[in-house]
Amino acid sequence: MKKIYIVLAILILGAFSVVGWFVGTNNRFVEMKGNSTKQWANVESSYQRRSDLIGNLVNTVRGAADFERNTLTAVVEARAKATSTTIDANNLDPAQLEAFQAAQGQLSSALSRLLVTVERYPELKANQNFLELQSQLEGTENRINVERTRYNNIAGDYNIAIKKIPASIVANFGNFTEVALFQAESGAETVPEVNFNF
Repeated sequence: MKKIYIVLAILILGAFSVVGWFVGTNNRFVEMKGNSTKQWANVESSYQRRSDLIGNLVNTVRGAADFERNTLTAVVEARAKATSTTIDANNLDPAQLEAFQAAQGQLSSALSRLLVTVERYPELKANQNFLELQSQLEGTENRINVERTRYNNIAGDYNIAIKKIPASIVANFGNFTEVALFQAESGAETVPEVNFNF
């Protein structure tokens, strides 16, 4: 009879251990997924700050009498597209992230053309408001990069955790799926050619 109680106690203890492990692992995945969602909000916030600064920058540049309208139009259109591309952070898949990155990349490209064009306008280069906005924009670009890196680190840890055995059993049972990570833009791996021949 004593042996039955010992076996029963071992089985009950084993069952509690398995349930405890299952619940603990599930809670860890919930926390990790929540942290990646929270960090995604920080990424979006940084992009929103950039969008707001670009609006102010465009208004400042628009004041220059003969500034190229095509350049301004390209920035305004790219900004509108970038701000209309939204993502559900709870369902962040590669296709959504790719569309988001493409829209943001088009905005970055249009903004670069705008800033290069400004070089031909001495009154803008001397405009204190423009210079301040340009400086804030540079700081925001750095902030975007930092937030994207933090997001990739947090989301990457989550993606690894849900694939490890035996925790992957809990991930499959709880429908924990991978989240998309930021990738380098196409062509980023190509080193630009610099030619100093004048």
